[in-house]
Amino acid sequence: MSPVASAAATAEGPPRHAARWIILGVICLAQLTVVLDNTVLNVAVPSLNKELGATTADIQWMINAYSLVQSGLLLTAGNAADRYGRKKMLAAGLVLFGLGSVCAGFSQTAGQLIAARAGMGIGGALLLTTTLAVVVQIFDDEERPKAIGIWGAVNSLGFAAGPLFGGTLLNHFWWGSIFLINLPVALLALVAVVKLIPESKNPSGDRPDLLGALLSMIGMVAVVFAIISGPDHGWLSGRVLGSAALGIVALAVFARWELHTPHPMLDMHFFRDRKFVGAVAGGILVAFGMGGSMFLLTQHLQMVLGYAPLEAGLRIAPLALTALVLNFSGLAGRWMVKLGTPRTIAVGMTLLAAGLAAVSLLGSETYGGMLAGLIVMGVGVALSMPAMANAIMSAIPPAKAGVGAGVNGTLMECGQGLGVAVLGAVLNSRFAALLPAVAAGAGSLPAALAAAGTDADRAAVRDAFANGIQTSQLVGAAAVFAGGMVAGILLGRVERAERAAAAQPVAPDATAVTMAEGSAVPGTGGAPDVAGRAGRSRAEAE
Repeated sequence: MSPVASAAATAEGPPRHAARWIILGVICLAQLTVVLDNTVLNVAVPSLNKELGATTADIQWMINAYSLVQSGLLLTAGNAADRYGRKKMLAAGLVLFGLGSVCAGFSQTAGQLIAARAGMGIGGALLLTTTLAVVVQIFDDEERPKAIGIWGAVNSLGFAAGPLFGGTLLNHFWWGSIFLINLPVALLALVAVVKLIPESKNPSGDRPDLLGALLSMIGMVAVVFAIISGPDHGWLSGRVLGSAALGIVALAVFARWELHTPHPMLDMHFFRDRKFVGAVAGGILVAFGMGGSMFLLTQHLQMVLGYAPLEAGLRIAPLALTALVLNFSGLAGRWMVKLGTPRTIAVGMTLLAAGLAAVSLLGSETYGGMLAGLIVMGVGVALSMPAMANAIMSAIPPAKAGVGAGVNGTLMECGQGLGVAVLGAVLNSRFAALLPAVAAGAGSLPAALAAAGTDADRAAVRDAFANGIQTSQLVGAAAVFAGGMVAGILLGRVERAERAAAAQPVAPDATAVTMAEGSAVPGTGGAPDVAGRAGRSRAEAE
């Protein structure tokens, strides 16, 4: 190949993978099952109570074992994917997730189901990190925003469709079907991964950071456990404060260790990058708004407007469908290219906040007002979530794509947990403050209704709950809007600084000028510097 042809090939970059869109489809299908399992179990609670004799504590552990293990392993899973190969870890995640689903589906006791859910959490952590890392690897800069948009839209669909999907299965089959449906998907995805996906990993081959992995797992599990336990046990209880303290100490030690070890699992210098910090801040608050809003919406639809669980799931679907259509059509990706990442994030989060506010103010009594808010929220999610993930991944070297995906997944888990915890606390506080005297001290809507003796008291209780929902939704909208402004400003400053640096003329030194004129380059045996001359010609042409 001639030097000119070689230079042209380099400029064009590597050829696009022929099966990249098929690979994305398979990855998204596997991703959908993982995300569905975050919410699908909620609708099976009555069946589990009846058939397994599960107590309230058992149910909490069945739900939380999955998210605790998954969130604790995300960074470690991403690091392992970078080190040992993303294809290998993706295949391992599918195998573990499939085996865990089989064990969960045929569990005979609550303890068996809790253990199976923990095993599924290990597989889920591997899948969440490797799927995004593979997307970053097989798509070039031009197509990556659309691909990440589709990946993010599938995430949104999974969170919104969990109750609907679970309710549909439970209407026709027994509770184990919500787990066994994962098996054919995992098998199909495993075959496609082995046949289609190329292997990729960090070429430097750093040594494993075992202490960092242990500290990150302890810290994340403890923090997420505190967030999950807060609403039920009280934020000032010993259980919550002790767990939070352990998590904070473990993560502080983790950060200090990562700064000093020669082969860190997570390079803490990433946090000096304003682009990375801006994306992280925005990512947490987008997840905060999504997690909190889904928690509030289901209660609003069922407890205020009186819909059954399946009906409530159907009425939340427009949010996910809007995000899905905008990302699959490529519209959201084109808007991101046109607006730029900072503006896209700011506009998307503003729309998400506006949608939340519309649901709160217009949907308090009828579904019609809520529908408009849900569609606006869907547009906001379609713009902000993929742009945020793209900003995080582009701030991290490609060799560390798995760690970047782990950071993104960790933000989602923590943000959603915080959204549920904080907005749930606002709801409870407002509800308790507005309860009539006859129901004072009731900890839930059913308990307050049971204590109310007259129709007027019951109406006052329902009004108090509806007011609490409305207030907490407005608080969530304000937090998301503030996050959008912060993320947009930080990322905008970085973008302007990069443009200014690119516009600065580079003063050529004497050696460079001589080389550009075609003189011999040291160490090349007197060969003229063709590339240098070509570069100077291009500069002059510009």
